[in-house]
Amino acid sequence: MPSDTLTITDNRTGKTYEVPISDGTIRATDLRQIKVGADDFGLMPYDPGYMNTASCRSRITYIDGDQGILEYRGYPIDQLAEQSTFIEVAYLLLYGELPNRSQLEEWTNKITWHTILHENVKKFIDGFRYDAHPMSMFVSTVAALSAFYPEAKTITDKDNRHKQIRRLVAKAPTLAAFAYRHLLGRPYVYPDNDLSYTGNFLNMLFRRVAEPRYRPNPVLERALDILFILHADHEQNCSTSTMRMVGSSHADPYSALAAAASALYGPLHGGANEAVLTMLKEIGSKDRIPEFIKKVKAGEGRLMGFGHRVYKNYDPRAKIIKRTADQVFESVGKNPLIDIAVELERIALEDEYFVKRKLYPNVDFYSGIIYQAMGFPTEMFTVLFAIPRTIGWLAQWEELVNDNEQKIGRPRQIYLGARERDYVPMVRREG
Repeated sequence: MPSDTLTITDNRTGKTYEVPISDGTIRATDLRQIKVGADDFGLMPYDPGYMNTASCRSRITYIDGDQGILEYRGYPIDQLAEQSTFIEVAYLLLYGELPNRSQLEEWTNKITWHTILHENVKKFIDGFRYDAHPMSMFVSTVAALSAFYPEAKTITDKDNRHKQIRRLVAKAPTLAAFAYRHLLGRPYVYPDNDLSYTGNFLNMLFRRVAEPRYRPNPVLERALDILFILHADHEQNCSTSTMRMVGSSHADPYSALAAAASALYGPLHGGANEAVLTMLKEIGSKDRIPEFIKKVKAGEGRLMGFGHRVYKNYDPRAKIIKRTADQVFESVGKNPLIDIAVELERIALEDEYFVKRKLYPNVDFYSGIIYQAMGFPTEMFTVLFAIPRTIGWLAQWEELVNDNEQKIGRPRQIYLGARERDYVPMVRREG
């Protein structure tokens, strides 16, 4: 008997089945052979939330949640955050290798070339109410780009796909900045392509109308670059799975990415750092932390920014963000919430209740504090997540398109409703 198989005995029938094991998994369709009768559909796994279901084979991001490891294409996230730039990491995620000098220069120039938006896109953004949420504007405008670039539907053409990828990576900061300026009622600022990717983004956000040339604060520019690297990809999360699901129908990348961004918009996904800020403001001061911890343990509240579906150890991104926060505060002044956050982390990590449940700080615990210190309103936090995640979504989409095993997404269901009822005329339904 081969060792790389799983032996299953169906106690309903007494039959035994051999199921192949590959890469630590079995194929769900192999369970279909397990039946109690000829009319039986076959055994199916039931997995709400896909807690233990692999939907693809990927070579992009590796996570070991128990060890607190995150790698992009095999490179540890701390090395990339300390030594690389977001544009370089974006190339790595898409192409699988770090670029040499000429490759990086060409990649940067091609991204820079596409930062400008069509003037009609500005009119589209102008159509939103003055108080529209920036993430709503971002999602809608990304979807609208599909109409501006109809050739994007030809997803079988590699050169065409990569052109759309460059467009989306380039235009994401511009769309985000225009949404921000619309929210504040300020005129839009066009890209300055002499600046870096994050420097140009800061320019489009904060440049004053009368200011002849914007010079970004180098500390904030680098901090934003690090935050973008940390958020660039994170395996098969809710929004990435959405990108792949929509992409499996061969939808164009703009439509698929708008769907992914919509998933990110949910408070259980991209909105978590805003929830952390709300929690810290409600605590109010360090001396009220013990009382708050007591309520959480009694089930009367939640410790936001702690715990993760994947990580059962300290989120490696959280450690990097904590160091970045100190650098930002040295430049722009200390956010008063940081003292509460640090003390809350210390108390929680020493409490057996949280340690036993493996609740450690995740990437959202400190990121919102940094964004607030940099001058971003909380409405922008999820948009700041979406900008760097754009390349992660697109790298995953590119991998999907090139995967011959992938088919259009179509999960099964367990039907529990009524069966074979005769139609009841309206006159018999009265009363």
